[in-house]
Amino acid sequence: MESLLVSTGVVALAEIGDKTQLLAFILAARFKKPVPIILGILAATLINHGLAGALGAWITSVVSPDIMRWVLGLSFLAMAAWTLIPDKIEDEETHIAKKLGVFGATFVTFFLAEMGDKTQLATVALAAHYAAPLMVIAGTTLGMLIADVPAVFIGNKFAAKIPMKLVHGVAAAIFAAMGVLTLIGADKLLTS
Repeated sequence: MESLLVSTGVVALAEIGDKTQLLAFILAARFKKPVPIILGILAATLINHGLAGALGAWITSVVSPDIMRWVLGLSFLAMAAWTLIPDKIEDEETHIAKKLGVFGATFVTFFLAEMGDKTQLATVALAAHYAAPLMVIAGTTLGMLIADVPAVFIGNKFAAKIPMKLVHGVAAAIFAAMGVLTLIGADKLLTS
């Protein structure tokens, strides 16, 4: 249950102000059809994070626990730093898949925007860390929806009122704490 809660919280915080949340704002403004946009986000995230979770589970089967501890600890610290860098959305991501309809356009643009994104890499690291990929995938997908669904309904007006630096700071602090705890081996004490 810890893997689900941590994955949900970390990704929900990290996603605020992320390019995929900005993409949700843009798609909502362009299409004004929230249900197919939300379903497109859900489908793209499940597939993207499912692949990331599978990769995280596979990594734990081929890498020794000592090396994994260092890789995960350093990965969490790198994600902490990356979370502090504001995201910008690239214009071509909003023009992709024009002929696929609202669901198709959302699915394609979200899937591509998430490739190599910090939330996808967080899913890999969290799945490897917790060795519970299904719970992590469920948590990271829920975290994406917690951050992106309101963006579809509320739009840019509310986004300007969110203290992005504070939210990114909290998410970075959580990633950093997980990194330090993993490096010193304290994570084994917490999950035992």
